[in-house]
Amino acid sequence: MPAGVLLAAAPAARRRLRGPVAVGLATAAALAYGLANGPVTAEIRGRTLGYGVNVPWTPLVLTGYLFATLGALLLGGDRRLRTLGVVLAVGALACSALWRLEFASTWCAFAAVASLLVLGWVRGREPAAGGP
Repeated sequence: MPAGVLLAAAPAARRRLRGPVAVGLATAAALAYGLANGPVTAEIRGRTLGYGVNVPWTPLVLTGYLFATLGALLLGGDRRLRTLGVVLAVGALACSALWRLEFASTWCAFAAVASLLVLGWVRGREPAAGGP
């Protein structure tokens, strides 16, 4: 997410996006390490799926993930991306508060719905000068 926002951002906003991109890379590395070294679990919890990835410092990794994804959207400079960031932040809080143990599953469902905002943003953008 942060790399995509960086590539789509206006030049004036790119400096602000260095933090989310760096944190996103570190978070991706920690998650990749956890996936590669296992164990990775999935279990049914009520009517959702609960996922488990063995990563060190889980609260720090989760914070990094949220900062990278939400921070990039909020700092990207585009009004629609900022709106998406606010919607996703509210969704993350709601998912965490309502289904604490099933956060990953509820977050995935919420992110799928929020992707409609991304679709609207992509369709609403004007092509770059000299582009198609």
